[in-house]
Amino acid sequence: MDNELRLEYLSSMGIEVWLPRTSVSSISESGSDWELNDSDNWDKLNSDITHCHQCDLCHTRTQSLVGSGSHQAEWLWITEAPSQIEDQDGDTMLGVTGELFTEMLRAINLSKDEVFITHIIKCMTPNNRAPHANELLNCHGYIQRQINLIKPKIMIAVGHVAAQALLNQHAPLSELKNNTHMINNIPLVVINHPAYLLRFLHEKQSAWLDLLNALQIYKEMKGEPCGD
Repeated sequence: MDNELRLEYLSSMGIEVWLPRTSVSSISESGSDWELNDSDNWDKLNSDITHCHQCDLCHTRTQSLVGSGSHQAEWLWITEAPSQIEDQDGDTMLGVTGELFTEMLRAINLSKDEVFITHIIKCMTPNNRAPHANELLNCHGYIQRQINLIKPKIMIAVGHVAAQALLNQHAPLSELKNNTHMINNIPLVVINHPAYLLRFLHEKQSAWLDLLNALQIYKEMKGEPCGD
């Protein structure tokens, strides 16, 4: 989808302007015991995640998921726990949810191959329940290592589970979406999960605005013109 068609599509939904948002938050690292190491690499991280036995999820998973996409990605997308289909197939953002996610990327001229997508925890939870605090804590170091290895220009927290865990806050998603946050001096934008948008179609217009906001921030980080 070229830029002109994208803008026409967004305009048809009443999306005309982008309003800047103020950066107000930074991540809390309390309770974590991770350490970044200059000798860290993807092979070691993949092995650590694949063979992780830090919590009971290792007994119920089919496999742990490192993530998918480019290791040189400038966009890092962090979503909630793997779904059952992701646990079985070993990939991220699959099924109908994945189709909508792909369309969301296309709307801002991205593809799944250009970004990196990972989960806030690396193993599926039983019956897709919300992750427990110890599970989030045990996977916190993996997320930090991924951030350090990728060094993205921008990060997107997809859904309230990822957003609340990354920001160590229990505020509702609607509140967290109102600000641009910072993690390791990298902007973090919070958006609704595609699965939520499939249940509440009227929220799609708000989701496009969030994507445009993220695109604007990304361009500012890159020093690119923001008028298009």
